Amino acid sequence: MTVLGQLRVELSRLKDIDRVLVAAVVPLMVIGVLSIYSALAGKGGVALDMALKQSAWCALGAVAFAAAFAFGHERALKYGYWIYGGVLLSLVAVLVAGYTAKGATSWFDFGAFRFQPSEPAKLSLSIVLAVFLCRYPPKTLVNISGAILLSSLVVVPVLLQPDLGGVVVYAFMIFVALVLAGMPRKYILLLAGVALLSLPLGWSMLKEYQKLRMLVFLNPSIDPLGAGYNVIQSRIAVGAGGFFGKGFLQGTQSRLHFLPEAHTDFVFSVFSEEFGFAGASLVLALFAILLWRMLSTSAKSGDPRARILVEAVSAWIWFQLFENIAMAVGIAPVTGLALPFVSYGGSSMVSLGAALGLVQSIHVSSRPQYE
Repeated sequence: MTVLGQLRVELSRLKDIDRVLVAAVVPLMVIGVLSIYSALAGKGGVALDMALKQSAWCALGAVAFAAAFAFGHERALKYGYWIYGGVLLSLVAVLVAGYTAKGATSWFDFGAFRFQPSEPAKLSLSIVLAVFLCRYPPKTLVNISGAILLSSLVVVPVLLQPDLGGVVVYAFMIFVALVLAGMPRKYILLLAGVALLSLPLGWSMLKEYQKLRMLVFLNPSIDPLGAGYNVIQSRIAVGAGGFFGKGFLQGTQSRLHFLPEAHTDFVFSVFSEEFGFAGASLVLALFAILLWRMLSTSAKSGDPRARILVEAVSAWIWFQLFENIAMAVGIAPVTGLALPFVSYGGSSMVSLGAALGLVQSIHVSSRPQYE
């Protein structure tokens, strides 16, 4: 069979994907485009331009979904170390020749768009952990140390960018993968203890603006016009929405430009002000459906590597969801983590699309023939 013929066969399996999952993701993308437009409304043609760009990223995310689905999770697992190595090279390269913005060297600047390699690194980490932990189960300190050492190859470059938010996401994914792969309780407690004992060292390694973000989390009023400004304005936006919100394009915090980074970090605040508690609940319900369907796929898979892959991707999405919303309502420090499928960003959208493509490859391969 020719390559084109094989591709047609693989894509024909798209009819068997989890339509409930797709029905949850598509509205989140639509909400993201509308919220980005609203967040930037009043800034001339910027709002429409960014909304159209996000729509294009959504389309590319769909292409990445189909491409990853056709490639298949079996091939991804087979070439997991090669994929991981390629992403690692891109993370090292961005430190040398990357574009610096807001104090972080995290992007390649290609003029028309920027690419952030730390986003596909989350998917590659999920794949390589699935391969490694099934071959070397985390039952001994040697295997656990090996998994952590392997994972650190991408964690360290991201820490050097510096991108503390990204590092925390990786750490959560690694911990979840280790636990779900069968790490004994005594080692879970040991890792937790090491993490607690490392907090003073971690604090000393933070830059001053990162330390200030932590302090502002505890008390935003210590710097109300500086680091605490974002949190204060975000809380006002969320609270001002009431139950049903002020209506589309009627949010004063974004329209009057009080809310910084409204189309990225605080897009949830924009949507909450305009659509209120009811709209925010809808967003949470859509994410709940998405995560339920992903975990259902994991539970039905007979391949332990596939289960770990799905669970690591779920941990990635869940943690960013929790942190972004907690950041918006002021119960977590500001880390700059995007709200999956909603915040503006092409690297994130394409990486998430590819991740869901692999998840759906697992779903279709696990689907009973009689369904």
